[in-house]
Amino acid sequence: MAKQSKDIGIKEVPRIDKWLLLSIQHLFAMFGATILVPYLVDLSPAVALLSSGLGTLAYLLVTRGQIPAYLGSSFAFIAPIIAATSVGGPEGAMLGSFLAGLVYGIVALLIKLVGVNWIMYVLPPIVVGPVIMVIGLGLASVAINMAMYIPGTDQYSTTHFIVALVTLAITVLVSMFAKGFFSLVPIMFGIIGGYVFALTQGLIDFQPVREAKWFVAPDVLVPFVTYTPQFSLAIAVIMVPVAVVTIAEHIGDQMVLSKIVGKNFIQKPGLHRSILGDGVATIIASFIGGPPNTTYGENIGVLAITRVFSVFVIGGAAVLAIVFAFIGKVSALISTIPAAVMGGVSILLFGIIASSGLRMLIDNEIKLGVKRNLIISSVILVIGIGGAFIQLTPDVQMAGMALATIIGIILHLLLPEKEESYGKKQLFEEQS
Repeated sequence: MAKQSKDIGIKEVPRIDKWLLLSIQHLFAMFGATILVPYLVDLSPAVALLSSGLGTLAYLLVTRGQIPAYLGSSFAFIAPIIAATSVGGPEGAMLGSFLAGLVYGIVALLIKLVGVNWIMYVLPPIVVGPVIMVIGLGLASVAINMAMYIPGTDQYSTTHFIVALVTLAITVLVSMFAKGFFSLVPIMFGIIGGYVFALTQGLIDFQPVREAKWFVAPDVLVPFVTYTPQFSLAIAVIMVPVAVVTIAEHIGDQMVLSKIVGKNFIQKPGLHRSILGDGVATIIASFIGGPPNTTYGENIGVLAITRVFSVFVIGGAAVLAIVFAFIGKVSALISTIPAAVMGGVSILLFGIIASSGLRMLIDNEIKLGVKRNLIISSVILVIGIGGAFIQLTPDVQMAGMALATIIGIILHLLLPEKEESYGKKQLFEEQS
């Protein structure tokens, strides 16, 4: 792909005023989704912003400043974090995030040694697509409960549900009809619009904002400082398999980014570096109490529209995210967002996650008329969404998405006619 003359290259530094504006644009693109994840799993949004900024800077460092990607909170880890927290508290979830980051490092090392096609062999679209659908559909009840019930109770509230539906409507309208950059931030507009409507319904209390200080250190969770980590097999079983799926998503993001920028990031700086950068960002998050990080499609969309590929702009957004993490008024304001508002945007977001899994099957021309494909996808969906689990020990379960992923991989490796599960020719070969 030939670079257009108006493009700002990866290593170019924009004029300072333009630099700041472009970085703020990336901050807006990631903000809504990044604060939604900690909101759902009961972690600190301020720490999520801090880990997002630090993780992005680490990613740029690991990839030698050659890949303009922003990292934010990963939706794939929402259900696993909730499960890990129920087993070992927030500290347990951080241990699981650390282990997931180590998986990224191991996979990066294997790619460096033996190449990338083995990943496609183990994780074809017929496995990854339905697992992504499980991620979205498995969270459907979370979104509906936030939308319909008074927080902390099982009492239905018409007011809360109307607020959620108004928030959803605003998010959908912006997604459908907004142009340019604004079409990339429907979550932000949905939250703001829903928040204003919730204010008219008397659902918001500004007292926490008034009492908050302007500058406050985020409430971090630091191992061996604020707590002593203890290894748990149960948490490892819950969190580690999810990394396999997110790595597959990461590869897809790198391919899309390569096409947009016109450079082959799979080859240079190499997929092993980008996956390692993602892993390092997730480990950093686990060291301070934030959710695992992943490359953000919203920010890739910003790159596509603006044609500004400068890593300095991405780095600027990361620095701004770190600064926001220390503004107490911002954290307090986020805490006043009603659950119904978050439920409204979550209805669309979780549905989009599920639909993206379906899109993976369609884009790769996977034929569900083929028996092996129908069997693999059906088993993954029912096991993952139905809540099946294997009791490994009295205290350790393999359940949900983790179990569905493992069984899907096993079925793919055992059933005949493997070529039917790859669909189009392997994308890695197209990129080489």
